Amino acid sequence: METKNYAAKIGTLIQETRQSRGMTQQELATALGTSQSAINRIEKGGQNISLDMLARISDVLSSPIVSLNQPGSITFRVEGGHKLSGHIVTKTSKNAAVALLCASLLNRGTTTLRSVARIEEVNRIIEVLNSIGVKTRWFNESDLEITPPARLKLEAMDIEAAKKTRSIIMFLGPLLHQYRQFELPFAGGCSLGERTVEPHLDGLKPFGLAVETVTGKYKASTSPLKPERTIVLSERGDTVTENVLMAAALNDGTTIIRNASPNYMVQDLCFYLEKLGVHIEGIGTTTLTVKGLRDINKNVEYAPAEDPIEVMRFIAAAIVTKSEITIERAPIEFLEIDLKFLENMGFVYEVSDEYTARNGRTRLVDITTKPSTLTASVDKIHPMPFPGLNIDNLPFFALIAATAKGRTLIHDWVYENRAIYLTELTKLNAKVELVDPHRIYVEGPTNWKPAEIVTPPALRPAVVILLAMLAAPGISTLRNVYSINRGYEDLARRLNS
Repeated sequence: METKNYAAKIGTLIQETRQSRGMTQQELATALGTSQSAINRIEKGGQNISLDMLARISDVLSSPIVSLNQPGSITFRVEGGHKLSGHIVTKTSKNAAVALLCASLLNRGTTTLRSVARIEEVNRIIEVLNSIGVKTRWFNESDLEITPPARLKLEAMDIEAAKKTRSIIMFLGPLLHQYRQFELPFAGGCSLGERTVEPHLDGLKPFGLAVETVTGKYKASTSPLKPERTIVLSERGDTVTENVLMAAALNDGTTIIRNASPNYMVQDLCFYLEKLGVHIEGIGTTTLTVKGLRDINKNVEYAPAEDPIEVMRFIAAAIVTKSEITIERAPIEFLEIDLKFLENMGFVYEVSDEYTARNGRTRLVDITTKPSTLTASVDKIHPMPFPGLNIDNLPFFALIAATAKGRTLIHDWVYENRAIYLTELTKLNAKVELVDPHRIYVEGPTNWKPAEIVTPPALRPAVVILLAMLAAPGISTLRNVYSINRGYEDLARRLNS
């Protein structure tokens, strides 16, 4: 990240902490033995600031602005036990952004994406794109311009960046029509157990893709084929559907995909492909009919829709701290089942009239949470493909269950490791019983207590622990938060706000 950007973020943290302490710029300046104008420059990110000055500011404000520990790691220090208030605006979808970055490889023209989530996962994909010759340019803070070269330099791919993201597997769909042979490193990402890529390979085989697995990489070879019959996906996965969709986009015929995911990031990809001139019927259903193009060369703009997972994160934060907050720009279509579960547990909230996202398609609302007393769910809580309870939202229900009176069974049938990470909540005094790698019992309500915890290597459980710390009166420490930064932009600053 640029030094100027860091200075601005640190300045904002200092300003927000000062204001929360009820201090003026002049009072802070006097305590530090400097001028009010110097504090003003620091808070606006216009002045370099030494570690010594940071330490002095932290002492005066009784709050560490930045924690330094082992190289390359970041630690959150959480002062819990406070109610939240105010409004928060939902950011656009991380999962959609990653898919759209991969899909930009289909287009020989320039793609401009609006309001992109600036997170580590996106950064890794951009690093990979840059390494193979794609030009990217950030402007207006969060808008991203993507311009591919005449031919990609796949042999120059940044392997280290590619290994850090599972999304690299979604290069298969865009590349298989354009290159007869290429290699991709094994997919990385969250440590959630054995996540097979076989459904991807099975779904792409009708387009002529053959993949040989060798040490540390996939060797792909292709022969131009058009699917002779309907492609039935063996798994209704989001990334599997996206990979096959991208392959279908450059097939100048008709491809029918059954058992497709109709989830939010898949819909965003469909809307983008339509901007490129691809014709898609059945968006939002499990059967997609795609009429692709032999070649795509078009300058387009697209704004991905807001992230339902982020909305549920703030709902969980409000529930666990018994707070009233308003979450703006929530994509209600992808939250209705989750909210129904919460209603049945006693959650009280208000919803505004609907309005439309910047993509012109997704329905949005504002959700205002009310302090609620919850009881345990009568039935077990388990996820299902959309329109069921969102798989990525399930960990938040473990946290919510810890605030509810009674015993709740959480069944995470998708990932065999994620439930294990949720047992870390016991360090904050929650009662979590591990039944097996997929199931936990959670008993509440919890008398939260602060703790020091090393962040789990999985995004959603990591955020769940951070949110639990908000409810624990006192000081908690969450060490090495890379897995959170991988999926969430400026989370600490936004919670502080």
